[in-house]
Amino acid sequence: MALLGKRNLLSVVRESAPGLYLDGGALGEILLPGRYIPAGLKPKDKLDVFVYRDSEDRLVATTEIPLATVGEFACLKVVSINDRIGTFLDWGLAKDLLLPFREQVKPLRVGQSVVVFIQLDPKTERIMASARLHRHLSRERPLYRNSQPVNLLITGDTPLGYQAIVEDSHGGLLYRDNIKTPLQIGQRLRGFVRNIRSNGQIDLSLDAAGYQRVAPLTNQIIQALTSNGGKLAFDDESSPETIRETFSVSKKAFKQALGKLYKARRIRFTNPGIQLLDNSSWTPGG
Repeated sequence: MALLGKRNLLSVVRESAPGLYLDGGALGEILLPGRYIPAGLKPKDKLDVFVYRDSEDRLVATTEIPLATVGEFACLKVVSINDRIGTFLDWGLAKDLLLPFREQVKPLRVGQSVVVFIQLDPKTERIMASARLHRHLSRERPLYRNSQPVNLLITGDTPLGYQAIVEDSHGGLLYRDNIKTPLQIGQRLRGFVRNIRSNGQIDLSLDAAGYQRVAPLTNQIIQALTSNGGKLAFDDESSPETIRETFSVSKKAFKQALGKLYKARRIRFTNPGIQLLDNSSWTPGG
């Protein structure tokens, strides 16, 4: 059965003047307008389509790929505002996505980006966005372990630090005193679980702790050196921003890894940069 607000692999039922009708199972036949019919379509082919409702509440399909589907969080840009119903967001389809005023936390302006949850309106079954993110986070206690790597979506900036959604499920906080460079709302990045509080709140870090952080990083640096002819234009004088962009770690962690490699006589400093040395006694993570 086709799922509303999701991508589906559907079979062609029949052809008509407006386009192709696809088998939506319990949802019935779903129109794929002619402008979305791919070239070279063969009989009995199945089509990967996204199913939604048009402005007249009719089920329609498109081969366009949205930036997010129902049940997902995404950072989308405001393209227009209707004073009566709400804000419209660009989500990668010809038809913009509505963020109703009732689902907004604060006023928005055209050109601004906002993190939203994609959902079905319970009354109309149209797809809409909600910026009231807390309503859509899991209420179950997170089962992550300390130092576990996780995917993060930055959703807000507070005096304590940056609010984030962990693995598109739970809420967490990256404390400001552990962040050397500013983050952007809507930014996706890799982080680590630092601690899980009794209330289920997740404390986060951009770096793993201690040896768990340094050992994989030394291997990553060696691989980068090997792929680049044995030389890199990075050393302990490189900027925190450049190090974070390239290696996804803090400058402190990078310097610790360089120190470990230098003591193991695996690299030398070329001022600027580093060079790989031949050392047969080196073992990965050792």
